[in-house]
Amino acid sequence: MLRFVFCSLFASVFFLSSTMAAQPADPSTLTGKIMSGYQGWFRAEGDNSGRGFTHYGPRNFGPESFAYVEMWPDMSEMDDDEKYSTLFKHDDGSIAHVFSSYNRKTVTRHFQWMEEHGIDGVFLQRFIGQTRTEGNRNDLKVVMENVRHGAEKHNRTWVMMYDLTGGRPGDLMGTLVEDWKRLVDEDKIREDRMYLRHKGKPVVSVWGIGFNDNRRYTLEECLELITFLKDDPKYGGNTVKVGVPTYWREMTRDTLNDPVLHEIIRKADIVSPWAVGRFGNLRDVDSYVRRTAADDVAWCKENNVEYMPVVFPGFSWHNLMRSRDQQSRALFNQIPRLKGEFLSAQLKGHIDNGVSMIYQAMFDEIDEGTAIFKVTNNPPVGGSNRFVDYEGLPSDFYLKLLGDAAKELKQKTAQNAKQ
Repeated sequence: MLRFVFCSLFASVFFLSSTMAAQPADPSTLTGKIMSGYQGWFRAEGDNSGRGFTHYGPRNFGPESFAYVEMWPDMSEMDDDEKYSTLFKHDDGSIAHVFSSYNRKTVTRHFQWMEEHGIDGVFLQRFIGQTRTEGNRNDLKVVMENVRHGAEKHNRTWVMMYDLTGGRPGDLMGTLVEDWKRLVDEDKIREDRMYLRHKGKPVVSVWGIGFNDNRRYTLEECLELITFLKDDPKYGGNTVKVGVPTYWREMTRDTLNDPVLHEIIRKADIVSPWAVGRFGNLRDVDSYVRRTAADDVAWCKENNVEYMPVVFPGFSWHNLMRSRDQQSRALFNQIPRLKGEFLSAQLKGHIDNGVSMIYQAMFDEIDEGTAIFKVTNNPPVGGSNRFVDYEGLPSDFYLKLLGDAAKELKQKTAQNAKQ
């Protein structure tokens, strides 16, 4: 039996997980679901994408270069046609391999892991800048089709999630809208059996609204986009989730102080505040959940908006920041995982707050050390790169933890619905 023990600051909660396949995810609702973000942006030399070791490191990816990743994927279950050789080696001298999101077999395997552990599905990340050219769109389409295949085969649900990072003036109602039209008309994603719907409408997510980090698009453009996705007679009719800064409600700290932000949130259906890196220890988790998040929930109830908090297991971008020559930000294992206690505390706190849905950042994000999929405790050695591991825990530890929390959330939302 696997037990998850919270810090003494919190009430203890224990879950029991089974590795047997879970019940099929219900694609008709977000209620009761914990969904993971899925980057799907990893490419490897030899995967036929022609993009080298994208998101792993530079073209000369190896121990003598800066890696871009903080964790090394557990490749022990992968077949030979899923393994791509690198210049890195493990301490026994064996070649260190990586996977590629371009490989359908591997993406399908990821969805198999979700099924085995009861994780409902993913929000597939789609960066606005990558949709400008046909070549990039074709690359994204391969991964999207891999996700569609994996979701269908393993009865997991999925959602398209646009990330506005890097957006330019005019992109939202130009580049993004045209891309969405192609996805609806040509790819027909909203017709997928396992594409997620909520309250009778297909879900689409837009992340990056209201941040005060000098983005080039305006809140007025964001409002126009959300209105289009909600109200357009052909391409609208969606349930829209918006990703906003942590302090969106008070419009302080990481948030633009502009009332248009609240107008956007009221126009949307679901608000999801980005919490990654905003707190770094158990005491601050407790403070955030009991104060900021609890008040967020109350605001949403008053304004008829649903609330989807973001949780994350830990954080590190030591290698990535070193590669960008930002040594002051290159802190190794900056937010420790504490053998699962850090993530467990967030999950329990939000569930106790009465939320009905949770977004987990992220399934496969090894660039910033927030991944929950299978990561090795035996990363490559040599060179100046350092890799965070799972502190000796089994590689499926976080999959089990999240699946168990999903069971708890479903039980609580079902109980609340009866009251």
